[in-house]
Amino acid sequence: MSGILNGIKIVDLSRILAGPLCTQMLSDLGAEVIKIEAPWGDDTRKWGPPFTTGFDGEEVAAYFLSCNRGKQIQTMNLKQQTDELRELIDSADVVVENFKPGTLQRIVGDLPDDVILCSISAYGQDGPRRDEPGYDIALQARSGIMSITGDSDGSPAKVGVAWIDVITGLNASNAILAALFHKMKTGESQNIDISLWDCAIAALVNQAHNALASGKDPHRMGSAHPNLVPYRAFQANDGWFVIGVGSDQQWENLCEYLNIEQNPDWATNAGRIANREVIESMVGKIVAKHKRNELEELLKGIPCAPVNTITEALNDKQSVARELVTQYNGVEVLASPLRFY
Repeated sequence: MSGILNGIKIVDLSRILAGPLCTQMLSDLGAEVIKIEAPWGDDTRKWGPPFTTGFDGEEVAAYFLSCNRGKQIQTMNLKQQTDELRELIDSADVVVENFKPGTLQRIVGDLPDDVILCSISAYGQDGPRRDEPGYDIALQARSGIMSITGDSDGSPAKVGVAWIDVITGLNASNAILAALFHKMKTGESQNIDISLWDCAIAALVNQAHNALASGKDPHRMGSAHPNLVPYRAFQANDGWFVIGVGSDQQWENLCEYLNIEQNPDWATNAGRIANREVIESMVGKIVAKHKRNELEELLKGIPCAPVNTITEALNDKQSVARELVTQYNGVEVLASPLRFY
């Protein structure tokens, strides 16, 4: 995997999460990534506790380690070292930046025609919100995802990680790979405009289409699913446990495994949605009598799982087998999810 982008040079002028995550993935694929930080460093270096030993042996917030492995880090005052920055950009294949729109061009002027520029911003390079700043939580609020996250009788909740930043970083790396492929075929370099806003709206997927089709806003349902029943977390007698029934056959199997009497009205997904409260209550009472490991054994073949803590997930036998926690420069980090055969 590590050699796929050998020979590709990327100048990373981004900060926080979306851009750094994007360039970390490209580094995992073999690209040379030079990350330029201001003299005071990337903001996330101080986003702790917890603090730990960084890649350079200095103390750093754990947050910074999540998206900056595999990079050569240089400190540069962009306003005072414009010529150095310009020289570095001239030698690059790709430049990734997340300044406010137009800022990079004001600093260094027009970029070389043969450099792919990936600009990551809150709202994009045009439109009425073009110049507005935006952290992930603000975008989660404005995009609508917080309106459907959380318990039905509770307050809006944000996703437990910077969900929009992560999605944006993934989209940005995908776009850069496409632009590199396009350049290889045609010799033409392209500018890429990636925004947290566009990525957030696109990631609403079925919930947005539910609204478009019905004219009604989805609402918070806790762990339940608007289009499937039963599909949520239930309280077992030693913690929470998720059951996800996605087909009529899986429902039939669940009834067999949990000794639920078949009801013809519940044979289809639409019928189960119409009887959501009765079905969820019935399944919940049965689940409450069992331990989570008993349920996993009992429900083999049906998508289900205990609601793990992060530590439990990191220590899961599958995580261990896939070596999802690894070492980089002597520091424990999450491994790249990209595998090639």
